[in-house]
Amino acid sequence: MSNPESFIDEVNEELKRDRLFALMRKYAWIAVLAVVLIVGGAAWNEWRKATDRASAEGFGDSLVAAMESGDPAVQRQELATITAEGDRAGILNLLLAATELRAEDRPAAVAALLAVENNADLPTSYRQIAALKRVIIGGADIPLDERQGVLAGLAAPGQAFRPLALEQLALLAVESGDRAGALAQAQALLQEPDVTAGLRRRVAQLIVTLGGEQPGDLG
Repeated sequence: MSNPESFIDEVNEELKRDRLFALMRKYAWIAVLAVVLIVGGAAWNEWRKATDRASAEGFGDSLVAAMESGDPAVQRQELATITAEGDRAGILNLLLAATELRAEDRPAAVAALLAVENNADLPTSYRQIAALKRVIIGGADIPLDERQGVLAGLAAPGQAFRPLALEQLALLAVESGDRAGALAQAQALLQEPDVTAGLRRRVAQLIVTLGGEQPGDLG
């Protein structure tokens, strides 16, 4: 005669297996769905990457084609036909501003730069270079206090275009008749880190023009 305890153990194991199979049949669709989602998600991600890459290449090709002509008027017309959003809109408007400037249409160039400067969705670097260029290109057409305000923000410590903004502030001081202030700003600018050799030479020339001494070690 078999051991009753062994028989009971076998029955319990069978019951456990039956419950396991029942659970598998009941919830198997969850595992299948998880596999489908994982595989589908990976496929969608690859498709999205390929689509983004194709879109970026198409945008780049459009810009190259638009700029192939040496005629600024033609370049302007070609650029105007390109549709762009996000960061690409910033790139497009910066190129458009350069084209307008070559076409000697300063108001149009300033308007294109202002569109970049005021677009809060664009990277800060795009907006800052547009602001700096707008102040330089606009010149006296932009009120002095507005230019000073824009440049003061760009010249704040830690800003990427601080040295260039400081140079423009010195030039604004000259424009407003404050030659002593301009000289002091120019001399202080030479003490800034990350001043390029070209900028250092321009500032040195400004210092000499303002009556200061020729700085040494211009690089």
